[in-house]
Amino acid sequence: MGDILFLVHRLPWPPNKGDKIRSYHVLRHLARHHRVHLGTFVDDPADWPYLEQVQACCADVCARPLPRRRAQLRALSGLLSGEPLTLPWYRDRGLARWVRRVHDEVPLTAVVVFSSSMGQYLPAGNDGPVRVVDFVDIDSDKWRQYAQRRAWPMASVFAREARRLLDYERRLAAASDASVFVSPSEAEAFRGLAPEAAAAVVPMGNGVDTGYFDPAAVGPSPYPEGQRPLVLTGAMDYWPNVDAACWFAREVVPRVRAQEPSAHFYVVGSRPAPALAALDGRPGVTVTGFVDDVRPWIRHAAVAVAPLRVARGIQNKVLEAMALARPVIASPEALEGLQVDLDAEVVRAAAEPGVMAEAVCRQLAADSEEIGAAARRRILQDYTWERQLTRLDQLLAGGTRAGVPMEEVSAVGVSHGR
Repeated sequence: MGDILFLVHRLPWPPNKGDKIRSYHVLRHLARHHRVHLGTFVDDPADWPYLEQVQACCADVCARPLPRRRAQLRALSGLLSGEPLTLPWYRDRGLARWVRRVHDEVPLTAVVVFSSSMGQYLPAGNDGPVRVVDFVDIDSDKWRQYAQRRAWPMASVFAREARRLLDYERRLAAASDASVFVSPSEAEAFRGLAPEAAAAVVPMGNGVDTGYFDPAAVGPSPYPEGQRPLVLTGAMDYWPNVDAACWFAREVVPRVRAQEPSAHFYVVGSRPAPALAALDGRPGVTVTGFVDDVRPWIRHAAVAVAPLRVARGIQNKVLEAMALARPVIASPEALEGLQVDLDAEVVRAAAEPGVMAEAVCRQLAADSEEIGAAARRRILQDYTWERQLTRLDQLLAGGTRAGVPMEEVSAVGVSHGR
């Protein structure tokens, strides 16, 4: 059992949104085999009560508050320094001091960084513990996609962030022993963007807690009798989810209800954005906001939908619905990187109103459990967390040294000004 420094941009507990699901399971896995020293931020006051549970599975925890307004003001400094705005957003002197102390006093065997924004805290130098960076997705490409869908001036700001963040991602990958991405396609895309680090770029997929997301463990239906519920789940303040939900409610639901009047679209997830909340109460649309347990909403739906038009990597919403044996109809973007048998286990439909509506109506008419059952079998075979995280164990045993000094990655690493 060795000592591992784990740096995460958001408290990895509870597993109630996409990035936290992955970081939660990584933390639990690391804590079973190592002494974990966790450095993280708390950006949601509702997460503070979970800190005690995090501390119970770690040797040491530094959790710094990250008020959104303060982070936004810090991010603006990136416009003057020329760096991506993401870095000063997550810059904190207190966390930097703690990382230096742990690095100086603890015989670390590895440093695991979760999300590129935390790479600025990597210990300086190219010797010492193994350095594994879990980028998860290519964040710079998300900003590029955002820029394509927004108007000026935000399109210009997002395009700048895409360029500057990609430069940083390449330097960070070059300074790491392994760069991890959530799917083979995401890893291959980054190899093309960062050929100098291609040899150390590897995929490590997301998994599902198949015991928790077990159809037999789900409570009663939350839906009214007589409805044919369509459900989309996720954090509803996350712009790609908001965009998908609004588009589906406006463009697809009326087409579906014209053929199947009992169809009803439920958007289930916390903190719905104002544009999304405004759709609640439209014919055939309900926006629930936060729910205590998302599983009944998925399990008792007629169809789970994932009509994302902007997406990177593997979508947890798709994996969870598959684990609960529901038929999933998803856009190609939402299925990127997922190794499944299309049409037999998941239905892929282009994010075009008529195509998506036709796919939903076809599934409602079939009223078959075959796709859901096949989806559950696929999850049990390939998408458990135990199976996915064996790759992390292999990487922690040693990686290919990239050989680039960490001082070249960020002008404000932990070796610099206190």
